[in-house]
Amino acid sequence: MSAESTPDPGIPGDSGTSAARTRAAGRRRAPRKRHKGLVITAWTAAGIVVLGGTGLGYVYFKLNGNLKSVDIDQALGTDRPEKADNGSENILVLGSDTRAGSNRKLGGGTDDGSARSDTAMIVHVYEGHKKASVVSIPRDTLIDRPTCTDTQGDEHPAARNVMFNSAYSTGGAACAVKTVESITDLRMDHYLEVDFAGFQQLVDDLGGVEVTTTKSIDDPDSHLKLKAGTHRLDGEQALGLVRTRHGVGDGSDLGRIQLQQAFIKALVAQIKDVGVFSNPKKLLDLAQTATRTVTTDSDLGSVDKLASFAGGLKGISPSGMQMVTMPVVYDPADPNRVLLQKKKADRIWKALQDDKPIPAAATRGTAAGEAKGVVSAP
Repeated sequence: MSAESTPDPGIPGDSGTSAARTRAAGRRRAPRKRHKGLVITAWTAAGIVVLGGTGLGYVYFKLNGNLKSVDIDQALGTDRPEKADNGSENILVLGSDTRAGSNRKLGGGTDDGSARSDTAMIVHVYEGHKKASVVSIPRDTLIDRPTCTDTQGDEHPAARNVMFNSAYSTGGAACAVKTVESITDLRMDHYLEVDFAGFQQLVDDLGGVEVTTTKSIDDPDSHLKLKAGTHRLDGEQALGLVRTRHGVGDGSDLGRIQLQQAFIKALVAQIKDVGVFSNPKKLLDLAQTATRTVTTDSDLGSVDKLASFAGGLKGISPSGMQMVTMPVVYDPADPNRVLLQKKKADRIWKALQDDKPIPAAATRGTAAGEAKGVVSAP
C-alpha cells in the first residue's frame, strides 16, 4: 500500500506515456474447460463460531450486522470462467486505499473519499486446504480492462493500456474481479477486501507482529524507520511496512510486494502462536475489528458463512504458502510501469487451474524489486 509525497505512479487511468509498446494484452479469452483476509480476517472469522455457544449470542448477531458484502455473481453474470471441480478455490484479496472516513488520515495523497486497489493478491487454496499459492498482481501493471458492470448496474466501457488498479476505482469490486478473470481465465470463487484502518487495528488487536529486518528501513513517505534487527511492529508500523516503497529495494511497487508477502507469512505465524481461540477477549476484539472492516462477496456475507469458509483454512501454515509475483518486466517507455510477461504468467494460471504448484521457471528472470529477504519472521 502506498502514499507518497511525490507524484504517484499508480494513478488509475494514467498510462504515463503515449509511446508505443510491445506487450501482452490482458484480453479476455473464452473460458477453457478445467482439468480439474486478508489471511488474518479468515483466521479471526474461524473463531467467531465459538461465540454462538458461550452465552454471547447477542455479540454474534452484532458481528453479523457489521459485515459488508457485494454481490459479485449478479454483477458479472454467467460469462465467466468455469468453477473448478477439484476442491480448490481462488480468492481475490484486495487492500483498499480509500481516503474516506477513518482512512483519511492514513491514506495520504488525495482525501476525496476515492479508493484504489492498492494491494491485490490471488490466493489459490489447494484441494485438501493444507497448502496455498499467493500471486501478487502489481498495481502498476498496464492491462486492457474489459467492459464492466458494477454492483449498482452501471456499465463502464473497456479501456486499453491502463493501470491494473484502475479496474477497482472505475467499477469497484465487480470490475476488479472481472479484470482478474480476464487476465487469468481463473474463476474467482470469493472476494475479500480490507482497508487501511482495518489492517492497522487488526495488527494492534493481535498485540503486534514480530519481524526481523536484515537491512535498515527509513522511508519518510510511509513514516517508517527501523534499524536492522528484530522488531514487534504495532499497527501503524505494520501499515508503514506494507506501504513503504522508497525505504528499501529499488523503490518500485515490486519491492513493496516482496515486503508484503514476507509480512503476511509473519502474520500467519503470529496468529498461530498468540492463542487467539483460547482468549475470549482477544477473539472478540479481533472479531469486532474484522467484521467492521472487511468487505466480502455475498457468498461470505454472514458470520456463519465466513466462519465456515475460514475454518477450512486453519490448516495452512507459513511453510505451506507459496508466494510469487505475477511475471512482469519494466516498461521501457516508463520505468514506473510494468508489462505482463504473458507466456510466463500463463504457466502460473495453468498450474493453478490444474491445482498444481507454481513452477519456479514461471517467475525466473522477471522484474523483482530487490527487496526479497529484507523482512522475515524471526
